[in-house]
Amino acid sequence: MGRSQSVPRGDDPRFGPDADDTGCPILHVDMDAFYASVEVRHRPELRGRAVVVGGVGPRGVVSSASYEARRYGVRSAMPTMRARALCPHAVFLPPDFTRYIAASRAVMQIFRDVTPLVEPLSLDEAFLDVAGARRLFGPPAAIARRIRERVATEQGLTCSVGVASNKFLAKLGSTRAKPDGLLVVPAARALDFLHPLPVSALWGVGERSEQALLRLGLRTVGDLAAAPLGMLRTALGEAAAAHLHELAAGRDPRRVSPEQAEKSIGAEVTFDVDVGDPDEIRRALLALAEKVGARLRAAGQVGRTVSVKVRMADFRTVTRSRTLGVPTDVAREMFDTAWSLFTVLPAGELIRLVGVRAEGLTAAETTPRQLALGAPERGWREAEAVADAAAARFGRSVIGPASLLTGRDPRQNENPTRP
Repeated sequence: MGRSQSVPRGDDPRFGPDADDTGCPILHVDMDAFYASVEVRHRPELRGRAVVVGGVGPRGVVSSASYEARRYGVRSAMPTMRARALCPHAVFLPPDFTRYIAASRAVMQIFRDVTPLVEPLSLDEAFLDVAGARRLFGPPAAIARRIRERVATEQGLTCSVGVASNKFLAKLGSTRAKPDGLLVVPAARALDFLHPLPVSALWGVGERSEQALLRLGLRTVGDLAAAPLGMLRTALGEAAAAHLHELAAGRDPRRVSPEQAEKSIGAEVTFDVDVGDPDEIRRALLALAEKVGARLRAAGQVGRTVSVKVRMADFRTVTRSRTLGVPTDVAREMFDTAWSLFTVLPAGELIRLVGVRAEGLTAAETTPRQLALGAPERGWREAEAVADAAAARFGRSVIGPASLLTGRDPRQNENPTRP
């Protein structure tokens, strides 16, 4: 998807919520400022204030910003220091993915109550094919309104929905509907909607390809659609030219694929200053393993492979992984593996970033538990389950490993990467 700001907002009755939705079975639902909105729901006193979620250290990055913060120019992927300069009065919060995963699961269940054809793209957005739901719930736009009402009533969150004939147009529709809106792109008016947009609105057009198109005088999607395919091949290459030519004509044959599963869940932290102390790195890896374990349990998944990522002060990055005998969602097991992987790396390097990731995910309920010979029947898994229950009620910061109670908790500077 091109940069979201490439799709202009605004009211156009031809593409409003009451436009003709004949032949438009695809919905794209996108939660509004999801992480920030979940934080505001958790802390109602923040409602109406500028809220920024992300790494809070000097090397942190913004993950989500409320619309009050966006009015000052704060955007996702912006360095936190820049966000602080633009909006110094904002409330800056570290991410709590356990909370976001729980909210995401509840929202996705609302979608699945309407249709089994739901393709999550991330925690906060999904495609839906509602062709088979018309008999029960009415036309696509009515289904979109129903979803928006349920999300608002049951979850206290808002979302924006695009309704169109294919995934590409539906995604553009939800972007233009933001925040808290609904937009229908009628099948018969798809090109009227698409062609005035800048070329950067097309999936696959980044800054370099945008500049290449602008040098050819191709500024709008309509310009690109009318350009000879040979010209596009020369500027962009065979595959990119064919891809963009199809999108510019409003064609996107991809189906909604509900089979897609999460491939990995991870977390990483960038230190405020480069670190050489093994004890501090050990605490960071433990905190990250705690995060990953909580996210796995919230998602109902276990991982067979644990990987550790280490970025040196000079930006060299090393990744090591180990496959376990039995898949796990236990933070302590992942930490032990991550630490053993880290200790075999050359000593003496200053470290800028470390990360822990669980890969090879499967559903926890379908994976048999295997008790190690001589291990107690109750141990780390049960202790971490109790910690999850306490965190759900009081917040993740109130409970954790004792070793994280001394010194700075690196969880506060975690890079807010999506699981």
